[in-house]
Amino acid sequence: MNLPPDLVIFDCDGVLVDSEPLTNVIIRDNLARHGLKISIDQVVDLFVGGTMMGVMKTARDMGAKLPGGWLDTIYSEIFDVLADRVEPVPGIAAVLDALDDAGIRYAVGSNGPHRKMEITLTRTGLIERLQGRIYSREDVANPKPAPDVYLKAAQEAGVAPDRCVVVEDSASGARAGKAANMCTFGYVAQSDPARLDPICDRLFASMDALPDLLGL
Repeated sequence: MNLPPDLVIFDCDGVLVDSEPLTNVIIRDNLARHGLKISIDQVVDLFVGGTMMGVMKTARDMGAKLPGGWLDTIYSEIFDVLADRVEPVPGIAAVLDALDDAGIRYAVGSNGPHRKMEITLTRTGLIERLQGRIYSREDVANPKPAPDVYLKAAQEAGVAPDRCVVVEDSASGARAGKAANMCTFGYVAQSDPARLDPICDRLFASMDALPDLLGL
């Protein structure tokens, strides 16, 4: 596509807010209490970029004895930790500043629920910049890797998909971006480049590099 784009759509966890290391530890420890002992690397491989419903189904298939109401319980654990400890991804505020200076719109498209994004974006001071442009898998029929949430963000902005750039850190999310016919950049500061490279148009390891990649 010709850069810069008309709209940049960011994933939330791991792209705007540094929530995944905190969340992965909670998932590992919670599943261990319910009979499934797996490593952090396995949590990343199995669950990052998905939904907590997907975590529940996969964990049960692997032998975890998860009670009814487990989703509410795990979300409560996650929300408490994120509200107290989550920080913005380094350099993301400067990226948003550069987009504002260039007059380019941006939005959020996440597999997480709105309540989670409200907590993390408020804690990190980003929510006011994104108000009215925050989209969740709760808003669409299908979560990533389906393209629904990204297509909704583009539709709400009145921008054609081929004029959008998606910024993702998971293979599932990157597949959603490509399925939406959007240029997709993979942020690999904490992700395995080998998982994203076959899917994404470009990879980058620091938010400092993103404005140049966007043609700003």
